[in-house]
Amino acid sequence: MSDLICWGLALSRAGAPVLERLDEGGLVEARAEPGAGAAELLRQHWKGASAFVVVGACGAVTRLVAPLLQGKEHDPAVVVVDPQGRFAIPLLGGHGAGAEQLSQRVAALLGGEAVLTGASSGSGSLALDSFGLAWGWRKGLGDWDALMKAAARGERIAVQQESGCPDWQGLDAAATLLQLPAENLPGQMLISPRLGPGCRWHPPSLWLGFGCERDTSLSLLERLLEQALDGAQLAMDAVAGLASIDRKGDEPALLELARRHQWPLRLFSAEALAAVQVPSPSQAVLKEMGTASVAEAAALLASSPQSELLLEKRIERAQPGERGAATLAVALTAGQWAPQRGKLHLVGSGPGQLDLLTPEARLALAESTVWVGYGLYLDLLEPLRRPDQLRRDGQLTQERDRCRLALELAEAGLSVALVSSGDSGIYGMAGLALELWLEHDPQTRPAFSVHPGLSALQVAAARAGAPLMHDFCTISLSDRLTPWPTIEKRLRAATSGDFVVALYNPRSLGRDWQLGRARELLLEGRSADTPVVLARQLGRAEESVQLHTLGDLPLEQVDMLSLVLVGNSTSRHQDGVMVTPRGYPGAELS
Repeated sequence: MSDLICWGLALSRAGAPVLERLDEGGLVEARAEPGAGAAELLRQHWKGASAFVVVGACGAVTRLVAPLLQGKEHDPAVVVVDPQGRFAIPLLGGHGAGAEQLSQRVAALLGGEAVLTGASSGSGSLALDSFGLAWGWRKGLGDWDALMKAAARGERIAVQQESGCPDWQGLDAAATLLQLPAENLPGQMLISPRLGPGCRWHPPSLWLGFGCERDTSLSLLERLLEQALDGAQLAMDAVAGLASIDRKGDEPALLELARRHQWPLRLFSAEALAAVQVPSPSQAVLKEMGTASVAEAAALLASSPQSELLLEKRIERAQPGERGAATLAVALTAGQWAPQRGKLHLVGSGPGQLDLLTPEARLALAESTVWVGYGLYLDLLEPLRRPDQLRRDGQLTQERDRCRLALELAEAGLSVALVSSGDSGIYGMAGLALELWLEHDPQTRPAFSVHPGLSALQVAAARAGAPLMHDFCTISLSDRLTPWPTIEKRLRAATSGDFVVALYNPRSLGRDWQLGRARELLLEGRSADTPVVLARQLGRAEESVQLHTLGDLPLEQVDMLSLVLVGNSTSRHQDGVMVTPRGYPGAELS
């Protein structure tokens, strides 16, 4: 999707509720009142909009947009949704304008189905002319129509990749592509920072190292940049950012150049730059700046650890009406870096049952290029994953590694879903991911958002009756991150406060005594007849919800897939359900 406005409109009042949900979900940035001059609104905003989501009949929408069509390179995306929100149909601009991706997002938010009729969608293969956008790349020139027709005929496509994230090669939808080494025949599709023949995607992999005199003119910097990239046949769309010495952090022209192109500006100390070996050191620069190189060293340092200097420093001096002088060097990183394009979604998947997944979480999953999470949790979501979405499985106890991986991918310019079971903010990944995110410079952080999910506590309570009608607390019995004496302190406090207590991570093979000790502590303040819910595998085929008492709780049946819910002094079992009254005896309820 571009930065232009996505309009929402309904052709009749019957579609108003669907349009309102799309507006509340943030999928449309502007909307018109249902039935209010749809034809005129389309005509007025056709050239300035990135997309239209129209609630109505396909035939009616087709007749409305037909007089406005200019060609696939110019027309916005048009997605049609039926008034019940069951189907989202990319009517126009499926690939180039992003209608297919938008329809998938619409369907995820509404709980409906995207009806995709494109050749690549039908075959489960990559849409070669648009897939790179999801990987943070920019589309270059080339005969993309011919390439797409060759792919539709089932031909194998020769692909060469020089830079950028290679993980796309693991996509299910990439199985029909052929990766050729550079010394073989020229690629039909190239993933490269260079200009040239063939259809090209440009990952953000070039770093521009700049040095300049004080108050150098912006026009001088722009001319130097354009001439240098053109001369080296490098794509402007492949630039990841600018780099310089920290003393240039307030240089007006350099800041304006970064702002105009929406490039980050990375600044390094003279000491850091002096440690970089460069081909063109300067004693004059060393005397003035404390390092023998600014442009080359900054470009190499920004693109490290795997960096290659593609263009040694060039010098440009002022022309009439300009001030100053500047140097520019260009380095290539093997990967890519574009945090301003990336998003890190913390997704709570609920207990695992797909119909218990919140619309917001579904939308985040639909938008994400990569899903990162513990394999079991991703398995439960697998029916929702498309062939053009990659999953990266992690181990159960390697939460920090999963957070780092997800953050690195988001910094590369991708939309990433970091999945936790239940709610990611309750004993999930949100806290750790946010801590790592906060360690980064605010100017180089990808977007960060937390999408709530149903916690096991809520599902267990719903299955058992109404046990959470008064004050309650949650305590994890895992002492892997919390010292056991602290857990005991919290258990005693919950007991003395007469809270309903939900015990997370209650028992595992390596921690088989903690639940028994927790029961002892709870029994110090409440009766052995206190009702207890033992819930296991909530939302899954093996789900089990049993009612016990604190005294006869079968500890051996409890594992890490269980949740133990202990009532307070007023909770009771009756007729197969558990209830905690809203008030204590003697209290008046209004």
